[in-house]
Amino acid sequence: MTTIFAAYVFSSLLIAALSIPMILRKIPPNNWYGFRVPKTLNNPHIWYPANAYAGLCLFWASILSFVMTVTLYFVPNLSLETYAISCAVITIMGLVVATVMSFRYLSKLS
Repeated sequence: MTTIFAAYVFSSLLIAALSIPMILRKIPPNNWYGFRVPKTLNNPHIWYPANAYAGLCLFWASILSFVMTVTLYFVPNLSLETYAISCAVITIMGLVVATVMSFRYLSKLS
């Protein structure tokens, strides 16, 4: 269980760390990193606010994932399978919500 715990903690913290330059508008338009869709890639005036918002959504989704990963780790008698699946569902749902919110914000920018 410790290995799975470490993997989920690491992935949550990695996503949080990667979202910070997006929030701070430090990432210029590129094909590798950021909220990369045609609308953002073709217009720097849309790229920066869309990426800042997407980064903020990802940051909070990853913090939620981190908190739940740590909390569930200390639940007594929780099986490894239940723990792993719960953490996966929480992480995926957070990423889905962050993505949907980012696209909704992007639609308001045009």
